[in-house]
Amino acid sequence: MLALPPTLSVTREDAVAIVRLSRPDKRNALDDATVLGLERFFATLDETIRAVVLHGEGAHFCAGLDLGEVTGEADLFRGIQHSQMWHRAFHAIQFGRVPVFAVLHGAVVGGGFELAAACHVRIAESSAYFALPEGQRGIFLGGGGAMRLPRLIGVPLVQDLMLTGRTLSAEEAVRARAAQYLVEPGTGLAKALDLARKAASNAPMTNFAVLHALPHIAEANPSSGLFTESLMAAIAETTPEAQARLRAFLEKRAAKITHDGGG
Repeated sequence: MLALPPTLSVTREDAVAIVRLSRPDKRNALDDATVLGLERFFATLDETIRAVVLHGEGAHFCAGLDLGEVTGEADLFRGIQHSQMWHRAFHAIQFGRVPVFAVLHGAVVGGGFELAAACHVRIAESSAYFALPEGQRGIFLGGGGAMRLPRLIGVPLVQDLMLTGRTLSAEEAVRARAAQYLVEPGTGLAKALDLARKAASNAPMTNFAVLHALPHIAEANPSSGLFTESLMAAIAETTPEAQARLRAFLEKRAAKITHDGGG
């Protein structure tokens, strides 16, 4: 078993791992041990895990950075290293081996918002609220949020949140593309597990392409992006698993896509 700090716990349902931030007395604020534990977990993920659900114990997902980690005697070099530690951990989530589904409820604030942005699919319960209070704290984004959040919700909204201390409701966050799903309180984990199971059943090469190739293609110049897409498409469709799945569809042994109107 992987050694993790007491602020993290992991359970498993078949091919889906469920990672829980377990520091409810601190609203799941992220201290160094927790961030390092997340990096260790995602960097050494068991090969039989095909998807991960991340959620928070208690009333909140994550209230952000534990400010006790950055108070005290000022040290510029240590501050840079501290931010880069968060970068490594969140990079292991975003560009890891499996898709990660975040269940967001209560506070999704500061570093908690940055953590959510490193996940691939975000399910917001209606109790969730989103904020970037760094401006009021005299600090700045340090967990990759200055890169990821503008890509999600746009530079003007990030500036608004940081300059004014404004919060976004769950409904506003979904409209702003900070989350993809909006669900009732207490139902986020079940929704995330349902989505994670679906993703876990995909062909591994396709999931790899979605997690790794797609973001790079989206940011490339058109000619490079289209060429990379062609390479990735050819790689994916020539794998034995892809060929078996395509044959199953052509032979009417695979389900067709239907729409039930649900979100």
